[in-house]
Amino acid sequence: MTIGLTEEHRDLRDAVRALTDRQVTQAAVRTAVDADREKVPPFWDDLAGQGLLGLHLPEDLGGAGYGLLELAVVLEELGRAMTPGPFLPTVLASAVLHRAGHRGHLEGLAAGTTLGAVALRPGGLELTANGTLQGTSEPIIGAHLADVLVVPARDGERTAWAVVTGASAEELPSHDLTRRLGRLRADGIVPDAILDLDDQAVLDLAAVLFAAESSGLADWATATAADYAKVREQFGRPIGQFQGVKHRCARMLAHAEQARACAWDAARAQDGDPREASLAAAVAGATSVQAAFTTAKDCINTLGGIGFTWEHDASLYLRRTQTLRVVLGSTGAWRRRVARLTLDGVRRELSVELPPEAETIRAGIPAELEPAKALDGKERIDYLADRGYTSPHLPAPWGKGADAVTQLVIAEEMRAADLRAHDMIIGNWVVPTLIAHGSSGQHERFLPKSLRGDIRWCQLFSEPGAGSDLAALTTRAEKVDGGWKISGQKVWTSMAREADWGILLARTDASVPKHKGLSYFLLDMKSPGIDIRPLRELTGDTLFNEVFLDGVFIPDDLLVASPGDGWKLARTTLANERVSLSNDSSLGSGGEALLELVQQDDDERLTTLGGVLCDAQSSSLFGLRTTLRSLAGGQPGAESSIGKLIGVEHLQQVWETAVDWIGPDALTGEGPGGMQDPTWMFLNSRNMSIAGGTTDVQLNIIGERILGLPRDPQPTGRPA
Repeated sequence: MTIGLTEEHRDLRDAVRALTDRQVTQAAVRTAVDADREKVPPFWDDLAGQGLLGLHLPEDLGGAGYGLLELAVVLEELGRAMTPGPFLPTVLASAVLHRAGHRGHLEGLAAGTTLGAVALRPGGLELTANGTLQGTSEPIIGAHLADVLVVPARDGERTAWAVVTGASAEELPSHDLTRRLGRLRADGIVPDAILDLDDQAVLDLAAVLFAAESSGLADWATATAADYAKVREQFGRPIGQFQGVKHRCARMLAHAEQARACAWDAARAQDGDPREASLAAAVAGATSVQAAFTTAKDCINTLGGIGFTWEHDASLYLRRTQTLRVVLGSTGAWRRRVARLTLDGVRRELSVELPPEAETIRAGIPAELEPAKALDGKERIDYLADRGYTSPHLPAPWGKGADAVTQLVIAEEMRAADLRAHDMIIGNWVVPTLIAHGSSGQHERFLPKSLRGDIRWCQLFSEPGAGSDLAALTTRAEKVDGGWKISGQKVWTSMAREADWGILLARTDASVPKHKGLSYFLLDMKSPGIDIRPLRELTGDTLFNEVFLDGVFIPDDLLVASPGDGWKLARTTLANERVSLSNDSSLGSGGEALLELVQQDDDERLTTLGGVLCDAQSSSLFGLRTTLRSLAGGQPGAESSIGKLIGVEHLQQVWETAVDWIGPDALTGEGPGGMQDPTWMFLNSRNMSIAGGTTDVQLNIIGERILGLPRDPQPTGRPA
């Protein structure tokens, strides 16, 4: 995986990875660690020769004419390899100079013949009345190797950004042994130039580039931990089979994906609206760098004793990530910046630029939708359904066989016409399964009515003893003349009282392994022998139900596919899946609600709010990246699995925080008017980490299916 999503970006990644595989060997890294003084690494000319140092600079200044996103792809790879040397400080210096409109030194920085470094805060530097620099800088990454330094200095009430050449900075004892810190001691240094720069612009650029490198560092830590957990054995089995280790690695992947998504967005935002760009940079500064630090610590824990040795590179990644985090500034400060920008009304607009063929696709859609605007209610719903608009991704005649681009075009035109098709809810799962596996009779009987909303569906899968472990269900289907008799109990069935039909999994063969003995039925919810009992939830509501089945008869023609196909059908995923892009706030309704409860002068709440908003933004970015993969014809990445994990925990945190901030009034229903009842939302959100597979099972899935960790051992004495 990589920050970039396009084929060009993947090619760039591969080229840089090939270079680091050849040149940034463990021996090269250890040479840098053991050196008395830091030197430019021997592979520097190769980095420069490939034009990597000038990717983000215009061609007339010696660059390649690309942007910060391409530079981020490179930095991610160099971070993954723990590349020694001044690449990061040099490209940061050229990015800052370019942002300030200062053309001097850029050609040398792009060619690698000039090295640069940037201080992010003044430290003890001052610009005197006679225009000279006095004092001592804070520690600066790469300052001792730099030919060009960009340093801030106090100038009365403001900060002056000075360009300094020819000054010799001292090398400092450094936490990061592969890329060290230096300090400038100024005693009457005359700057080459004073830049027209905003302090925050420099910090934002640093956040973007630090985040990109952090993405690679987090990726290495996650892969290293998972690879070790697959082979290291304790107590007679690989440690990755223990849930504690498996879940830690899964959460490491979640952090790494957050780091990648936020770094990607921050880099691509820099050519757009300045306020949005600053918000995206702040989200990356608050999320990506901290994520790398967290995964580096977790990597050492997973490695155990070997991770604590000097010989293992894990310590180098910990040192690098902590250095980036400390030099950039505290995570709390970046979270507060996210909160303040958001409170000031800044929002990150997450949209996609459709390819040119979208206009050809769009051509006939408005005309087809026009008659629907004159219809009302059921007539409008039926019109849209009969023309494939209920679920355009479905194959004709049920949908439009719409690919990813077409689905987004249709969504745009539906919004423009203020039209909304029927939401089938559970039917959104039923209909694709019937199209793929149902008989022609089932198609005719159920599909048109489902698409028009004439049939409401419920799902009869979960049981008291088979929730996340669905294949352990015990509801029996006994073959009788003309059909099947069903006996058992289902639970957590929403809409059971309102539904016309249900999809039911039942065991038709108890003699085979549990996943193979299941069958998939369509159940008329008015059949004799069905007893539906509402379940009162902890909110006090009764949205869910228990369903008891006592000898319920289902005719043969309501078995979908063949006996024993139930597990396959329950897991059906069509190749042409639905693609969507939310048009709501990228913060979600919960994130927007919290904004009403915080004060600008309350640092504790601002820090908490910023963290919540970063998670909301991350979840939205996962959705956007998934959509962009689909548009490019690529396969899904890890974003969807990670998105569910982070999204659920984010929602729960939102409403718990809301109750805390409202205080006792939240407990009496007297909270702020105009917002959802926060105590009800808090209670109801508890189901989110249970429904559709618990968080613990989701972590297992991430660990096993994405990271390749060994599956949990089969219980003794039970069939597989």
